[in-house]
Amino acid sequence: MANKTSTNKLLIALSTVGPGLFLIGYNIGTGSVTTMAKTGAEHGMGLFWALVLSCIFTFVLMVAYGKVTLVSGHTALFNFKKEFKYGWILSIYIIVALIIGELLALMGVMGIVADLIQEGIRLAFNGVVISTGWIIFFFSILLYFFLWYGRYQAFEKVLTVLVVLMGLSFIVVFFMVKPNLSALAKGIVPSIPDTPGSLGLIAAVTGTTCSAAVFIMRSVVVSEKGWSVNDLKTEKKDAFISAFMMLLLSGVIMAVAAGTLHVSGLKLDNTVEMISLFQPIGGKTAAFILIIGIAGAGLSTIFPIVLIAPWLLADYRGAPRNIHSTQSRVLILIAMAFAFGTVFLEERPPALMIFSQAFQACILPAVAIPIFILINRQKLMKDYKADIALNIGIIAVIIFSLITSWFAVAEFL
Repeated sequence: MANKTSTNKLLIALSTVGPGLFLIGYNIGTGSVTTMAKTGAEHGMGLFWALVLSCIFTFVLMVAYGKVTLVSGHTALFNFKKEFKYGWILSIYIIVALIIGELLALMGVMGIVADLIQEGIRLAFNGVVISTGWIIFFFSILLYFFLWYGRYQAFEKVLTVLVVLMGLSFIVVFFMVKPNLSALAKGIVPSIPDTPGSLGLIAAVTGTTCSAAVFIMRSVVVSEKGWSVNDLKTEKKDAFISAFMMLLLSGVIMAVAAGTLHVSGLKLDNTVEMISLFQPIGGKTAAFILIIGIAGAGLSTIFPIVLIAPWLLADYRGAPRNIHSTQSRVLILIAMAFAFGTVFLEERPPALMIFSQAFQACILPAVAIPIFILINRQKLMKDYKADIALNIGIIAVIIFSLITSWFAVAEFL
């Protein structure tokens, strides 16, 4: 009876943070795993400060976007189009940039998941190798079938399971490898390594955590939850839990790579290398736990990625989000076709993921500046305008977003 009560309490607690879990599932995907692991392998905990700042700013913008959505009763892109003179241009730019970024990420995500499942099958069945193309085909059919018949509430439950599984997997491996905690503390002090690629990694850490897509999707999923202006405190608590879990899980991944690969002088160019390098430390058990965790992270990311096009278009029009409409199903099918990208491209999935995450950092100013204007607009927000603390936070995000955008441009040009 006591166990039943505890289980019910846990389920009730999880149900109150649905949008947060959805965004954790979206955010902590293979892009985040690859970026954090590569950062930890190459720089130890030296760039941990970038992750901390990104998660703080993620919380600030999630609160801002949630608040504007709940007070105005409209989602973000619809508000941009309605409230700004040339808002439709800004909205279309955000839609196009986010869809391009997400399709790049989808190719990397599916490529990494397929590589990991292939490695897991090889380890489990004494060298049996299945083509990554067939693995991607299997998951594409499975996910499309689920999306064809599923509803948002069902996605939330599946993402809850995947996020919990992913989190437990990384935490277990963290304790297995026992990374140096004093190095973790030193990484909070900001510094920029004088090595090639460091600016790109800072931009990628920002892009994968403080992602423009997260805030636009935040507005959509808060609206989908059916919350109202009376739920502002719940929305803020949900944003905090989401940002804190992003920091915890991303920090654990970075610390695991720093405590193993970095101290051994090894770099990460392929996610499967990460699995094979962990075997001497934790044996096949650690390898399988990592495969389950990273694959869970990837699959939890795919749901929001393939939903982003139909949801953004519905957001722009201020129309109901019906993923079972013909238009939505066609858009989802087109997105799933991009999942096969790494089968035909020479670029390795991790490199593709790092590029797509750094690309996301360049979109951040376009979502940080408009929300600062809207949340201070008396006509729209009435008695719910931003207070001094939130305004300072958003201004800090804008400055940070401009700096990291410059890092991304400087690195890739």
